[in-house]
Amino acid sequence: MQRKSTFLIAVIWVVLAVLVGWGLYQASRPVPVVLQGQMDAQTVDIAAKIAGRVKAIYVKEGDQIVVGTPIMQLEDPEIDAKRKQAQGAQDAADAMLQKAEQGARPQEIEMAKHKWQQAQAAAVLGQKTFQRVDKLAQEGLLSQQSRDEAYANYAATRDQAAAAQAQYELARAGARSEDKAAALAQAKQVEGVMDEVGIAEAESHLQSPVAGEVTQVLSKVGGITPQGVPIITVVDLSDQWVVLNVREDYIAQFSLGATFEGTLPALASTELAQPITFTVYASSVLPDFATWRATRNSSGFDLKTFEVKARPLVPIKGMRPGMSVLVHL
Repeated sequence: MQRKSTFLIAVIWVVLAVLVGWGLYQASRPVPVVLQGQMDAQTVDIAAKIAGRVKAIYVKEGDQIVVGTPIMQLEDPEIDAKRKQAQGAQDAADAMLQKAEQGARPQEIEMAKHKWQQAQAAAVLGQKTFQRVDKLAQEGLLSQQSRDEAYANYAATRDQAAAAQAQYELARAGARSEDKAAALAQAKQVEGVMDEVGIAEAESHLQSPVAGEVTQVLSKVGGITPQGVPIITVVDLSDQWVVLNVREDYIAQFSLGATFEGTLPALASTELAQPITFTVYASSVLPDFATWRATRNSSGFDLKTFEVKARPLVPIKGMRPGMSVLVHL
């Protein structure tokens, strides 16, 4: 009986020694560090450059779209009014430019020539009349008043002939280079207005500038969408990355170009092969509020926190922005 008691006590001491040893071993092992990050992807909010009422929406949430996919049609009566105004201004500017380049028509040149010849004949007649009146006035047969009236008539017809000759020469020479340049500038200005109207018309039939998955449709048919306000949100799931907040004493493992492995718990039940390899492509320190402070001033030091971004070697199938990523150090 005494032997059994001694044996039992010895077994108990052995068990206690093993437990104590196991506890000391576990206490001596370093605590595993697990970093939790978050997946993200390229997100684009698409908005129209003009305001208008939504006439039709061609996409819905979950659609896969490519560059140029029709998204929405806006109804804007002001665009039609501006287009008509711009078209009228362009027609007028084109006519002015054509007139400046071609100059006066042959009929106008001929008419100016006839007017000059008539004015020249009237000036010759006025000159002869003045000469006769002047001679009679010198002989005392006519008054000085009659002579002055004859001279005034001669001077007026002479000036009219000179003006008619200038008009005729101007018609023959055509428009000046300055007039042509001004007409050309006006035509280009109106052409710019037409281009602006064309752009507005194109924006009323909005197309996607990017490819990806439609995650949000923010407008409704019949509603008014203001200028520059997002209409839909598109996520490019082929452009993925993970964001990690890494303490300064671990940052050496996440240098630019370094690789590490992580798991996505949300995809654990899928056929996705895990862990996944990521490559670091960006690293930057976070503001002061993210600094890890030392608990005692007498020992330790403050540790900065860095934001690390890394891309998977290949896009992760089934990934959604916001999924958690666990990284074991």
